[in-house]
Amino acid sequence: MGAIYLVRHGQAAFGTDDYDRLTPTGFMQARLLGAYFGLRQVRFDAVYTGTLRRHAETAQGIFEGTAAGDAPDPQRRRGLDEYSSEALVLALKGVHAAPAPAAVRRDPLIVREHFRVLKEALLAWTEDRIRPVGMPVWRAFQDGAVSALVEARQGFPDGNVLMVSSGGPIAAIVAAVLNAPPQTAVELNLRMRNTSLTEFASSARRHQLISFNALPHLDTHADATLSTYT
Repeated sequence: MGAIYLVRHGQAAFGTDDYDRLTPTGFMQARLLGAYFGLRQVRFDAVYTGTLRRHAETAQGIFEGTAAGDAPDPQRRRGLDEYSSEALVLALKGVHAAPAPAAVRRDPLIVREHFRVLKEALLAWTEDRIRPVGMPVWRAFQDGAVSALVEARQGFPDGNVLMVSSGGPIAAIVAAVLNAPPQTAVELNLRMRNTSLTEFASSARRHQLISFNALPHLDTHADATLSTYT
C-alpha cells in the first residue's frame, strides 16, 4: 500500500493585512517537518497543494528541510484551498466589518471573539443556513477536497504522496472518512495545528486514516512556542 501525508500549512500571518504568507515560525515548522521526513527516509513520488501562497511556501520549506534534492513538481488543486472566513462572517452578520489596525487584530480578546463568530458561521454554512458569496455549499466544498485525495490515491497507489492544504479541507476529508456529520468537521477544523500531519494508508481502491493532527517533528522540540494554530 501507499501512504498519503496530508499537512496543514505552517503558521501564516494572522492579524496582518496579508494572511496568506508564512511567518518565520511557519517556515521553521515546515523545515522541521521536512527534516522529520528526511530522517525517516520518506521520499515523495508526488506533491499536491492548494493554490494558496501559504501552501506553496509550506511545501517549499518541507523540501528545504529534507535535504533530499529535487522535489516533484507540485500539482495544484483548488479542492485543497481554504474557505473564506471573511465571506462566512459577512454571510452570517450581513455587514462588512471595518478593518482594524494590526495590533488590535492580535489582541487576545479580539482573536477569541473572531474564532467564536467564525465557528458560528461555519456551523451555519455546513447546515446550509447561509450562502457565503463566492463559496460553494458545504457538500461541494467537502467533495472537492475528497476528490483531490482520491486523485492522488489513484494516481500513486503504491507511492508516497505529500499533500499540503488548510484546516478546512483536511477536516472535511477526515469527517468524510469517518462518516461524521458536518459539525464534527467544524470541531476538527478549529483544533488543527500548523504543519500537523494527518496520514492515510492508501491503495487504488481506498484510503484509511492512520493518524490525525500529529506533530511528530515538534513533540520533543525544546521550543514549545513552535506549536501554533493560526
